[in-house]
Amino acid sequence: MESSSDAAVSEKGSAPAAADLELIEKIRQGDQSALDLLYKRYSSPVYSLIWKILQNSEEAEDVALDVFWQVWRQADRYDPARGAPPAWIFTLARSRAIDRLRSRSRREDRTISIDDPNLHFDPLDENASPDQVVSFRQSRDAVRAAMEKLSVVQREAVELAFLKGMTHVEISEKLGLPLGTVKTRIRQGLIRLRKHLD
Repeated sequence: MESSSDAAVSEKGSAPAAADLELIEKIRQGDQSALDLLYKRYSSPVYSLIWKILQNSEEAEDVALDVFWQVWRQADRYDPARGAPPAWIFTLARSRAIDRLRSRSRREDRTISIDDPNLHFDPLDENASPDQVVSFRQSRDAVRAAMEKLSVVQREAVELAFLKGMTHVEISEKLGLPLGTVKTRIRQGLIRLRKHLD
């Protein structure tokens, strides 16, 4: 027969799990306050887990917010048979952090800066004629001059897209802006570039 103290321990152990399940169910029904409670309960350990993977506080904050946004959007995908809510949340956090780490590695592999003084941006072989070299360098300098004509926000968006190879979604996440705003800035930046280059 279970003692009263054992029963109390058992109840204490199961209470958080039951409360978490109730919050997930309320989130499924669109209850924003339930998401807020879940966030308050788990945001700190989720952030810590992500930071251990990324070693970058800004990115860890971004990914942690993404995790809870995913919980909000995909609460109906949670399956209690596969584990308690915290296990599901930490699995999402680990997966998104690893995705971000891979994405960062891909960007770093292909990142260049048009303002890097050490960058020799002449993709011509050693047999290129003097005219070809001059023509290319004039074009390069014209692009640099045209970039200077862009607004700060347009230049930032264009550089992230075309010099750092980031997707529109990645830029949106990095800058904390709506996807439509990012697309508009890039489009307007390209229109101004074309105008100045023409």
